[in-house]
Amino acid sequence: MAYDADVIVVGGGLAGLVAATEIADAGKRVIVVDQEGEQSLGGQAFWSFGGLFLVDSPEQRRLGIKDSYDLALQDWMGSAGFDRDEDLWPRKWAEAYVAFAAGEKRGWLRAMGHRFFPVVGWAERGGYDAMSHGNSVPRFHVTWGTGPGIVEPFERRAREAQASGRLTFRFRHRVDALSVTGGAVDGVSGVVLEPDNIERGKSSSRKITGDFTLRAQAVIVASGGIGGNHDLVRQNWPKRLGAPPKFMISGVPEHVDGRMIGITETAGARLINRDRMWHYVEGIQNWSPIWPRHGIRILPGPSSMWFDASGRRLPSPLFPGSDTLGQLQYIMGTGYDYSWFVLTQSIIKKEFALSGSEQNPDLTGKSWLATARRATNKGAPAPVEAFKNHGVDFIVRDNLEALVEAMNKLSGDNLLKFEQVKAQIEARDREIANPYVKDTQVMNIHNARKYVGDRLIRTAKPHRILDPAQGPLIAVKLNILTRKTLGGFETDLDSRVFGQDGKIIGGLYAVGEAAGFGGGGMHGYRSLEGTFLGGCLFSGRNAGRAAARAAG
Repeated sequence: MAYDADVIVVGGGLAGLVAATEIADAGKRVIVVDQEGEQSLGGQAFWSFGGLFLVDSPEQRRLGIKDSYDLALQDWMGSAGFDRDEDLWPRKWAEAYVAFAAGEKRGWLRAMGHRFFPVVGWAERGGYDAMSHGNSVPRFHVTWGTGPGIVEPFERRAREAQASGRLTFRFRHRVDALSVTGGAVDGVSGVVLEPDNIERGKSSSRKITGDFTLRAQAVIVASGGIGGNHDLVRQNWPKRLGAPPKFMISGVPEHVDGRMIGITETAGARLINRDRMWHYVEGIQNWSPIWPRHGIRILPGPSSMWFDASGRRLPSPLFPGSDTLGQLQYIMGTGYDYSWFVLTQSIIKKEFALSGSEQNPDLTGKSWLATARRATNKGAPAPVEAFKNHGVDFIVRDNLEALVEAMNKLSGDNLLKFEQVKAQIEARDREIANPYVKDTQVMNIHNARKYVGDRLIRTAKPHRILDPAQGPLIAVKLNILTRKTLGGFETDLDSRVFGQDGKIIGGLYAVGEAAGFGGGGMHGYRSLEGTFLGGCLFSGRNAGRAAARAAG
């Protein structure tokens, strides 16, 4: 039977676009199928903040940051905590990816016109020892243009390949099965969904208008993870993180449903580390939602005080921006699925950013003037102020007693005791008078302000929380926000998928989140942040080049 293309890519997100453009550039024919419409091209990357993990970059060096492959690999391995037999390929992917981030990644992107914002962010700071979780130095490079800025070079390349006839898009085509002949994958089949021009991210029609079958020498699965399917998230929830949350909000649209993962596994692919996942604890309900249960993550600076549902301050080093999964494990261990930030107007102005391209119109729109106003405005960035004014999780009061009363009313649990919360805040405030302290969070604040990037735009000048001049006081109820699947299909460094018998399945590749961003889980248990988009780039590139070579 004749092939419809050399390679079929399932999924038009970032990893799928990278793979498809590499195949087309090699002179091969590729079809990209996606269950969503053309308006959703770029997938989850479009909605992202556009952060990329780089090592020893010119941006770091200009800011006086001393980084190296060895230091980055030490941080990666300390965070990943690889400890399973099936971590063989994830570990190889981790080593290869850190080398990519320290080597040709930046130059490869730059040659396509990609650019970075000059201030490097410091995410996942850890706070344990040198060989444990966290970034020892700032490595979070924000794309100038955020998520759309990282998608644009690959969409442009894809459109050029489409114009030349080497690439074909089949939107609104939902894959329901992989075809396997003689042990090798050689096509896909499924249904055609009715056209739907609904806004990007909103739930689209599932009305079926027909069916389809496509054949090729290889299929690349680039279908994403499970974050929009809370039933699957709970089904795979690891016991080490406590019981699954009763209430969660979604950091991804509803169509991130995990269907293709099950379909690919049915075809014989080996899925590993399915209990490893990356969900945020600083989620807030979107006051202007696009998709169901739409949540946004706060990207916090280091100064907000963090309390659990009962009003106990989170222990060291579980401070804002330090250890996402450590915080998740602690919070779920309290028996409640929410926690609280308590802060001041001075802190929210300097330290609050919201993850997502649509929440950062200055960076997304590539406006230097608007971006510079972050450091000079009297208020917080406009999207943050909008959440403060309209978001159901935000409380603003002029005094602490009124704030705690409103917090109890919002949660409905009435767990917070004013005197207990007050005593903890006053104790922390007494530590502010000196630059040398025993409070670890205050130490972190002083440490952060030694870095020029944090001092300029990400860390407020140390001050007392209860200083009226820094007010009003603000409380934010923080929810669990679903986001990333860290496990996935086991692959070699060419993104070829292993079968359940431990042998490579001919013609089958997996990339991006479906492959745990490479190998079936190159992050291990924890991410250093800025690594998800980069994993899509690296795995998509490897798969596209390998599939093109194999097509002959």
